Amino acid sequence: MMRRLFNFVLTLAIVAGAAYAAWTLYQRYLMDPWTRDCQVRANVVGIAPRISGPVIQVAVKDNQEVKQGDLLFEIDPSDYQAQVRIAQGQVLNAEANLRQREQEMGRQTDLYARHVSALQDYQNAQDNLTAAQAQAETARANLQLAQLNLSYTRITAPVSGYVTNMNVSPGTYVSAGKQLTALVDTSSFWVAAYFKETQLPSIKVGEKAQVTLLGHRGHPIVGEVRSIGWGIFVQDGSSDPSGLLPEVSQTVDWVRLPQRFPVRIQLAPDPGLPLRIGQTVSVAMRPDTASAQAPPAETVARP
Repeated sequence: MMRRLFNFVLTLAIVAGAAYAAWTLYQRYLMDPWTRDCQVRANVVGIAPRISGPVIQVAVKDNQEVKQGDLLFEIDPSDYQAQVRIAQGQVLNAEANLRQREQEMGRQTDLYARHVSALQDYQNAQDNLTAAQAQAETARANLQLAQLNLSYTRITAPVSGYVTNMNVSPGTYVSAGKQLTALVDTSSFWVAAYFKETQLPSIKVGEKAQVTLLGHRGHPIVGEVRSIGWGIFVQDGSSDPSGLLPEVSQTVDWVRLPQRFPVRIQLAPDPGLPLRIGQTVSVAMRPDTASAQAPPAETVARP
């Protein structure tokens, strides 16, 4: 009898302990949410020439790190140098014509003041001067455009980052506006963490998070919640006909499937940790380390 009672009490204690542990983990899951559905993101700048022509020099290699202003590749400038010389000649011609019209206007003004010249001749001189001024201004603008096109033969890095998907070699003819390679902006890395809508009430803008990369489990870094997404793409097509909202797949969670919303987490700088777009990340919120300051005005507050 005592043995049976002992077994009953022991079983009841184990069940109660398991229930308490499950309840504690569930509460922690809600109050201190975490997710493994995260990826590293960054701004990707598409590099495209503003003019057309054959490439004569490629100054970088694929996956090379570059600084803002570094030369990426150069287009043959011969045609554009000739256009600059043509535009310079047009400016000289227009300015010479303008001086001639100014001299003519001076003579007609003097003659008209002494009632020697007719009003029509004076007005014609005014019109010719105005037309010459317009032609000179147009010629100067054409020269400026030709000089700009010449400067566009040297394509430089608009931001500091890593060149990727570089498939350009000398001799390749490139067209204006056609992207040739991508530049990953190293100053823009962040983590897109997808949390279930049941977890969003426990996440606040400015709150700290522990970010762990899959390939660097022993090197967690600190992140900060910058914003929480205001919408996702609805599968039945009832919203966002443009398709600009993020498309997030649902996960099976008991019977009802909660939607998951992207949370943008800015990473603290860590020179010893290489970041790459698409890396798998785990994010655990840490409400006890939430920032005491109010979030910046440009961040989006949680509803």
